[in-house]
Amino acid sequence: MSKKIITSILALATLSFSCSDSKEYLNSIKVAATPIPQAQMLEYIKPDLAKQGINLKIIVMDDYNLPNRALENGDVDANFFQHKPFLERQISQFHYHICSLANIHIEPMGIYSKKITSIKDLPHNAIVAIPNDPSNEARALLLLQKSGVISLNPEKKEDVTTLDVVYNPQKIKFQELDASMLTRALPDVTLAVIPTNFALEANMVPKSDALEMESIDSPYVNVIAVRCENLNNPNLIALKNAMTSEAMHNFISTNFKGELQPAFTVQPSTTDASPGN
Repeated sequence: MSKKIITSILALATLSFSCSDSKEYLNSIKVAATPIPQAQMLEYIKPDLAKQGINLKIIVMDDYNLPNRALENGDVDANFFQHKPFLERQISQFHYHICSLANIHIEPMGIYSKKITSIKDLPHNAIVAIPNDPSNEARALLLLQKSGVISLNPEKKEDVTTLDVVYNPQKIKFQELDASMLTRALPDVTLAVIPTNFALEANMVPKSDALEMESIDSPYVNVIAVRCENLNNPNLIALKNAMTSEAMHNFISTNFKGELQPAFTVQPSTTDASPGN
């Protein structure tokens, strides 16, 4: 998706939000989300929720550490930025009372480079940047193993770290960075393993720019999360239905052209008109 299109979407989002303030709504819900693609997807279903008397307020956050904290503290009603292993690890670490409301999509992680055009050309002592949060670090290492760059301790599963690298023929050096910094670091490293949302935000095209990508049967499904006590909240159920509708399935397929994969069973439309029409 081009920078011009993204700018237009965000401009329309701002206008939509301004106009929505003048309407009478029965309810409002706040959802914390990363900018691309999550906030874009939420913007798309705002008209659908508005027809049901629900004002969707999208709080954009780039830092992976903030949305779950905001949700636990009651600053937002839901968040949409993380995959299941990340959520599970955060719950274990911080004892959050957060549950997954719905599976939405898969963002296959990719390996990118501005210095080589094939993994086979990886030189000795290459610097490889990977995310520094535990679940995405493990995910990156597993992708590097699948691509033949390293081998990991076979006794470990999704909780691997760089300490579990047992075979490193090219003697690569790992640079662990915040996921949001990986695209900016790309010119200075040999490879970077980047989550798709940040690749899209940097105007990269994963299907053509990535040297290697995860398969679409990845367990790293992006979810909408809510406080467990609110799993049956009618407004959040309406959010779930809109985000797992046929219209959203078509939106993902049309706008992201295989770079994202829907991870839900289509739900019936909640209104006669599709969102955004």
